[in-house]
Amino acid sequence: MRVAIVGIGGVGGYYGGKLAHRFPPGSEHEILFFCRGAHMEAIRRDGLKLSAKDGDLVAHPAMATDSASEMGVVDVALFAVKGYSQPEVARTMRPAIGPSTVVIPLGNGVENDEILKSEIGSGRVLNGAVYISTHIEAPGVVEQTGGSRKLIFGSPGGETDPYLPIEQMLQAAGIDAELSSNIVRDIWSKFIFIDAISGVTSLHGVTIGTVLATPELREQLVGLMREVESLSERLSVGLPPGIVDQAVERAGMFPPDTKTSMQLDVEKGNATELDTMLGYVVRKGKELDVPTPVHVELYEALLGKTR
Repeated sequence: MRVAIVGIGGVGGYYGGKLAHRFPPGSEHEILFFCRGAHMEAIRRDGLKLSAKDGDLVAHPAMATDSASEMGVVDVALFAVKGYSQPEVARTMRPAIGPSTVVIPLGNGVENDEILKSEIGSGRVLNGAVYISTHIEAPGVVEQTGGSRKLIFGSPGGETDPYLPIEQMLQAAGIDAELSSNIVRDIWSKFIFIDAISGVTSLHGVTIGTVLATPELREQLVGLMREVESLSERLSVGLPPGIVDQAVERAGMFPPDTKTSMQLDVEKGNATELDTMLGYVVRKGKELDVPTPVHVELYEALLGKTR
């Protein structure tokens, strides 16, 4: 298979690095990196250096390019870009996406598949989620600092057989990948965690460990999760019983000094995924008449911090 990793930031760098290391040029699978600027130049020159909890490596993809046309049509495209970049990058990638291309978004939102369908207009669009904390340390260098490194993907329609070869390829690269028959539930199971922990850490400028250890912040975290749970019930997502407790427990699996991706973006003055996460809940809550007062409060406060 010809596999494009779209975006070689923290997430794309980890999963793309694992794939390119296992399948170097000339292997049965061709791994292509879509990236830009100094990061792309460093990867072309020295390879991608990955420092991860499950081992360090240097990976050399078959191609590192900022041109989708240069890639040609691929069999699989893993979109590892943040929500605010997704529409633009999807349009840029159109030359590489054919009718049979399997497109898998790995971002934090719950509507990534719908966004990609509308922007690409071709391919078989699935959905996916990852549990990982990563960042670009320097051009050509990606560091993984936390999370279980789990990757879940699947078709919103539930079919699995056509996508088993992708699962097998990911697992062969040492990736903890799972092909899900209920990806909608799985996406929301992550969203209820990442939406809440991103909001609280970003607003207060504290680590995950501090949130869990501070009663008022932990209460705010749980309040956000309860609102997502209510919204999911209105949408008939089918989240499992006890999902809020499970999400809080998941937060405790990260090193206490972990900062969330959105928090880091706020601190650096970068664009954020505020609208992808909290903004989505506020908008959808209004649309479906589901009260989300905690989200509204944090969303408006964070808007003030990110303008």
